[in-house]
Amino acid sequence: MADTAWQQCINPDCAKKYDLMEVLHRCGECGELLDVQYDWDQLPVPGSLEFFEGRWATRGNPVDFSGVWRFRELIPFASVAQLVTIGEGQTLLRKAPNVAEYAGHSPEKLYLQYEGLNPTGSFKDNGMAGAFTHAGMVGAKVVACASTGNTSAAVAAFAAAQRGIRAVVFIGSGKIALGKLSQALDYGALTIEIDGDFDDAMARVQEVSRSEGIYLMNSLNPFRLEGQKAIMYRILEGLKWEPPDWIIVPGGNLGNSSAFGKAYMELMDLGLVKRVPRLAVINAAGANTLTSIYNTVGVRWDKGRYDREKVDAFYSELDAGGIRAHTVASAIEINRPVNLSKCLRALEVMDGVTREITDQAIMDAKAVIARSGIGCEPASAATVAGLKCLREEGVIGPDETVAAVLTGHHLKAPEATIAYHSKEGAGLVAAIGIEKAAFGNRPVKVKNNINDILRALRESEGVL
Repeated sequence: MADTAWQQCINPDCAKKYDLMEVLHRCGECGELLDVQYDWDQLPVPGSLEFFEGRWATRGNPVDFSGVWRFRELIPFASVAQLVTIGEGQTLLRKAPNVAEYAGHSPEKLYLQYEGLNPTGSFKDNGMAGAFTHAGMVGAKVVACASTGNTSAAVAAFAAAQRGIRAVVFIGSGKIALGKLSQALDYGALTIEIDGDFDDAMARVQEVSRSEGIYLMNSLNPFRLEGQKAIMYRILEGLKWEPPDWIIVPGGNLGNSSAFGKAYMELMDLGLVKRVPRLAVINAAGANTLTSIYNTVGVRWDKGRYDREKVDAFYSELDAGGIRAHTVASAIEINRPVNLSKCLRALEVMDGVTREITDQAIMDAKAVIARSGIGCEPASAATVAGLKCLREEGVIGPDETVAAVLTGHHLKAPEATIAYHSKEGAGLVAAIGIEKAAFGNRPVKVKNNINDILRALRESEGVL
């Protein structure tokens, strides 16, 4: 694989190449992010995407069962014997008519891609299949990440499943949902809680990884994003290989949006799709770096020559004002997304847009999604809240096919769910920072006797 795959700086004025086996966070020449690149002319690329349907007949083989590695010809940096899997990618693409109605969209044209069915309950398992494969190739013994929760769970689980690899996770003080922290602890990771937020943890884990030679598992790692490309392949698979009109995804550290853009760049170059869907990246209003830089400051990828000075000036203003990210959607509570430049590229490749929505809109959309039988964490619901916003603006047409990526399971953040459905007034604001629970489902308290219980049942619509 070394002759057909390598790492390369995404800055077109640099474009320095690095060997596949080097462990890097950024380009050593200019400091920009790296891609994994391939010599597709020397690789066995299928003639059509329908080729991958044959893998279901051999799903007894773990790498064919994997929702990442059954598409390995499109992620060809390792041999089959080197691939690492814990059964990731057995996810669901399904319609949800009530969600479509809430968002003002056609019920036949909205699909929810539910990544909460991954082994650790979030999309991060896709990326870890790629990153842990590369970690094994280079002989890594210790891996580390900074996390708001989902990354730590996935890193810890993959490390626990591999012999001889120890996981270290950095979290900000009080900045991780308990459902996620419990996973990292249970899977045996060394958990370092620092006095700060995710951005602080991200800075420190990079320093430690560089100084101690620890393998970094955050989405700065280009091999992680290779695994996350597979989410797009599974959506195509669910739509019988026809691209949707729109992909909607939460913002956060911008790894998913970056991976999606790269996936479609490659699919177009290989002639495996005839068109590229548009991309909508949705931020929380309290963590709106991408939206501000893209919509307000006006920075564009510009074929790789984006205005870095404007980006640096924006971050300087954040620092000067002491502005920290704050949102109930803890998974996207990030002020300094490390994949900003790759996301700008994805927005150009996929003719994308970005929006920010309130925590109120996020939690209401989350409750509506759950009424379709899919429980997701708050960050996931940003996609449906974003769809509602873009429908109201007329950016997305009512009959355009939309695939909204729900990134994590609802048990990742049970505190937010319980607060939404059980608290009111000042208690609700104190717990999750919103004013009302428009779709709340409060428990009904009754005395311990049959008459009161029956009265409650009769007063509840559709029970008796």
